[in-house]
Amino acid sequence: MPSHSQFIQRGQDVVDIEHIAVSQLKNKIDESFANACELLFNCEGRIVVIGMGKSGHIGNKIAATLASTGSPSFFVHPGEASHGDLGMITEKDVVLALSNSGETSEVTSILPVIKRKGTPLISMTGNNKSTLSKFANVNLDTSVEKEACPMNLAPTASTTVTLVMGDALAVALLDARGFTEDDFALSHPGGSLGRRLLLKVEDIMHKDKDVPIVNEKTSINDALLEMSNKRLGMTCVVGEDDTLRGIFTDGDLRRTLELNLDFKKTPIAKVMTPGGKTIDKNKLAAEALQIMELSAINALIITDEKFRPIGALDMHDLLKAGVV
Repeated sequence: MPSHSQFIQRGQDVVDIEHIAVSQLKNKIDESFANACELLFNCEGRIVVIGMGKSGHIGNKIAATLASTGSPSFFVHPGEASHGDLGMITEKDVVLALSNSGETSEVTSILPVIKRKGTPLISMTGNNKSTLSKFANVNLDTSVEKEACPMNLAPTASTTVTLVMGDALAVALLDARGFTEDDFALSHPGGSLGRRLLLKVEDIMHKDKDVPIVNEKTSINDALLEMSNKRLGMTCVVGEDDTLRGIFTDGDLRRTLELNLDFKKTPIAKVMTPGGKTIDKNKLAAEALQIMELSAINALIITDEKFRPIGALDMHDLLKAGVV
């Protein structure tokens, strides 16, 4: 059995080989790449990705990346394509075919049909003289000097380079389409990513009767009762015109206890924190989290255009919503 140092050395060798292969790919991002991007950008249908074996696994990922970044795409298994799935492909689509050798029989066997349909074909191959590259409207060179496999057999460096080329296409198209964070969120509504990009403050804030609010002339004692009833660890303090004057929190209470004041007679305005951090209800909940983290606070007040408090939220609300 190899020693630990031998395992480590083999792993580092793989990283070195694949790093070199990816570095060399930069010089292959040329006019052919630009032509491929133009074909994909102008596609009126879908980008259909095809690949067999390991190339198929990489193709699946490339199709998913394209679809999630504004370029509608799906993967078709070439073996299934010749048994009916070719019907999914139309002349308005663009086919992106992957094969390191460019001679994969399951792929090359369906090329005449793709050509007959008049569907543009982009190939990613490690052999620019192969059948696949010759059939293609555009060939993208994904050749590597050697695989990371010591026998130079298992697809390793070649699949990494193909994946990176696919990412390069996806990001170039994303940029060309002016794809925004909002667009990205619409295709990723699930999980924490979707929540951070879609969830707004108004979706999770406490509002109406659940918002703790007292007048600036209210006694500290009555303000504490409001805080206790609303259970947010704070209360908004407003003036006679209902605009926000300040905030009183659990932290303010601890500082107030040291002053030996008469809680029944002292107005809350005397011990409140003037102003207070606020946010608009239409802002992202993620922005509320950022404000709270930067300011080292646990609660935010939501105000309207006249600076009147209409809502409140705390860190627990963000945790419950999955924003944190």
